[in-house]
Amino acid sequence: QVQLVESGGGLVQAGASLRLSCAASGRTFSSYVMGWFRQAPGKEREFVAAIYRNGGLTSHADPVKGRFTISRDNSKNTAYLQMNSLLPEDTAAYYCAAGSRLSSLKVDYDYWGQGTQVTVSS
Repeated sequence: QVQLVESGGGLVQAGASLRLSCAASGRTFSSYVMGWFRQAPGKEREFVAAIYRNGGLTSHADPVKGRFTISRDNSKNTAYLQMNSLLPEDTAAYYCAAGSRLSSLKVDYDYWGQGTQVTVSS
């Protein structure tokens, strides 16, 4: 089992950057695919990005391609989401998740953090 804690959210203006972190407990962090999802008020939770166990393969949702980058440091049991050129429509609660396959589907992730809020003002 793994516990996940997100940090790094905040209130920024459009065009700014933020880096979210997801710290994982346990010794098996490197055995999990890590993903980031987000949920805006009144909307479904949606896929943002995912990264394979060794970091060699990533996937990013179309709305964030070229602006967001997922990465991980297995020596620190931490996954990251670097977010550049933020837009007001990026406003959401951001969640990290751990799973067994590189997927954009929520059902493929077994463990979830509590989320961190990102608010982008225009």
